[in-house]
Amino acid sequence: MTRLWALVAREFWRDARRRLRAGPAYRWRYSGRTPERVLIAPPDLRLADPQIATEIYYGRFPLSGRMVETGGESPFRIEVPHRGWKRSLHGFRWLRHMRAASTELASANARVLVKDWIANHGAHISGVAWEPGVTSKRIIAWLQHSSVVLHGADFPFYRAFLKSLAMQIRYLRSIAREMPCGKDLLRARIALAFAALSLPVPPSALRNASRNLAEELDRQILPDGGHISRNPLLVLEFLADLLPLRQTYANQAEQPPSALMGAVDRMLPALRFFRHQEGSLACFNGMGATVQDRIAAILRHDDTAGAPLLHAPHSGYERLSIGDVTVIADTGAPPPLAVSGAAHAGCLSFELSSGRHHFIVNAGVDTYGDPEFRPLARATAAHSTATLNDTSSARFSHSSRLSSLVGAPLIGGPRHVHCERRDGPDRHGFLARHDGYLQRFGLLHERELILLDRGGVLIGRDSFLRAGGDADHDERNDLVTIRFHLHPDINLFTDSGGHFVLTSDNGDAWMFSCPDVAPQVEESIYFAGIAGPRISRQFLLTFNASALPEVRWRLKRVRLAGAAVHG
Repeated sequence: MTRLWALVAREFWRDARRRLRAGPAYRWRYSGRTPERVLIAPPDLRLADPQIATEIYYGRFPLSGRMVETGGESPFRIEVPHRGWKRSLHGFRWLRHMRAASTELASANARVLVKDWIANHGAHISGVAWEPGVTSKRIIAWLQHSSVVLHGADFPFYRAFLKSLAMQIRYLRSIAREMPCGKDLLRARIALAFAALSLPVPPSALRNASRNLAEELDRQILPDGGHISRNPLLVLEFLADLLPLRQTYANQAEQPPSALMGAVDRMLPALRFFRHQEGSLACFNGMGATVQDRIAAILRHDDTAGAPLLHAPHSGYERLSIGDVTVIADTGAPPPLAVSGAAHAGCLSFELSSGRHHFIVNAGVDTYGDPEFRPLARATAAHSTATLNDTSSARFSHSSRLSSLVGAPLIGGPRHVHCERRDGPDRHGFLARHDGYLQRFGLLHERELILLDRGGVLIGRDSFLRAGGDADHDERNDLVTIRFHLHPDINLFTDSGGHFVLTSDNGDAWMFSCPDVAPQVEESIYFAGIAGPRISRQFLLTFNASALPEVRWRLKRVRLAGAAVHG
């Protein structure tokens, strides 16, 4: 709790200084010389759909999972309560759809919308439009798609566009000094590097932008390529910016900072590490639905040979992979408090994919859904791991008074997570232990997973011991529930022997067995569906650690025969 209040105090003063920099006393600092032209339009690797450009032309804006019809009004004047939609609107990443349309009409519409934004928000530094993260996205998007916006533009608009762009860059450069470590600060440094390469600036400006970017990359990108927040989605998101930035340095015949080259070289294998064989990313610590084509577009730039890494010790994950079977597990401690706003209480949870299907999953998050449901997705019970006394292994701050400053960080959880690999001939495995329940209930959770038999068998062992190995537990305070969440596309049957059988629509099947505890079935919610949350199922092992301090279970690939639908 002391760390939380220290974070609140820091954010309070940062917020006060940010407000000062956005006030009238500072605004004169953001005026200055207007660049004469855009030297280069950086590439954009994000997927584009010309049909969305048509929708936008007719006043329909499909952003952040919401379709908003403007009814002929400016989208920048209407009131929309969905904050994610407003951030997407003011971030202007949707300009890529105009570029994909490649028509005079799309260029004219892009120009009208940019002009409309300048008229409504360009001179007033306030609200969602000028949040640092949104401003960074807008600067990058305006530079990347400047050729579309400026195609056929008259001189007054050309100058107004460059004047507004320069003002936003000066504002972002000033405000970055007050931003806390996290994804928004890294994106701001990326945006300022893009600007220094794309506009006529003194050599010192490019040197400063490159130096600041390098420092932030070293701070936020871990040695194994993961992001400091432990969120796999941010690896994908930042690669979509860093790869074009690397190319822009080359196109301008400038030497990119070694930290940029090194970060990209580490992050591409990390992205493959988190990727299941059917193309989606594992649902840990804020990861939601995966658009597989987005990953494929990024990985086309990966010339790393061989299979993905199996061990990501700095990010805190393990991967077991044999044949077409993949297991990915969370074996890390929570991220630093300041970047834990999307972190989950999912320590020792795992996902299992076989061939082209997910079988065992975590619930993930509904990326564009109601934020009120996020606490459910972050709870330990939404993950394929063990809970003790229906309690999450970590706690979160959900104070409405503090959320505007620090969000909902993870304020309690495992302090020590020990993990060791246990690989051998034709087997991948690990043994991990966390102390997230030690302070409250005096118990350690230890999990061992071993994938063997050419990927056809996953053996699991879950143990609950007191520190030092004492197996005497208080039976009134040691109710264990081990959950296995199923992907909604997976069917659950019971065979003639009473075993649970998990099947996919292509006939792939896995049988679950546990000699110690009879599994039970309950409903679940898979938040990370492409079209939003979906009803799914989970099966559970429930017991008292005082009576059964260790359980062993097995998932085995089988051929279907004589199975009945489980009621």
